[in-house]
Amino acid sequence: VQLQASGGGLVQPGGSLTLSCATSGFAMEYYPIGWFRQAPGKERDFVGRILWYDGRTYYADSVKGRFTIRRDIAKNTVYLQMNSLKPEDTAVYYCAKSSDWSSASRIDYWGQGTLVTVSS
Repeated sequence: VQLQASGGGLVQPGGSLTLSCATSGFAMEYYPIGWFRQAPGKERDFVGRILWYDGRTYYADSVKGRFTIRRDIAKNTVYLQMNSLKPEDTAVYYCAKSSDWSSASRIDYWGQGTLVTVSS
């Protein structure tokens, strides 16, 4: 069971970045896959998730309209497309898979984080 996140980096405010989460060892169709993020000194917060079997997505209010999650069924990979990035989006981004998304403490599986820094 693995979640492998990648794609973080430094981007200017207003820019875009796409994160990837490659998965293996799961029965993909059962539980959502998505993203949390954790800024320095803050709690790990929900960003968004996608239902694998039908592609429905759910987002935190703070990223609605700017971030998009999509899946590639053939590659067992989930992507987080981030547009109009702001300095407050700076965080370590974690992909996750879980039956319960009510809080970070309820997540079943975590990938390693990937750092996104939004700065000029």
